[in-house]
Amino acid sequence: MSELFTLSFDAVLTSAIVCLVLREVMIFALPDDVAGPGGWLIDTGLGEAD
Repeated sequence: MSELFTLSFDAVLTSAIVCLVLREVMIFALPDDVAGPGGWLIDTGLGEAD
């Protein structure tokens, strides 16, 4: 339980920012079938209207 008290607000905030930045980089760099509309890893949900 003492490990929980060693977490600071800065560490939690830094982890959240890193996760958000990595997600945006993956959306930009990976092909659409992986990270895009209908992608299996990240589904952006911005598909074309049929």
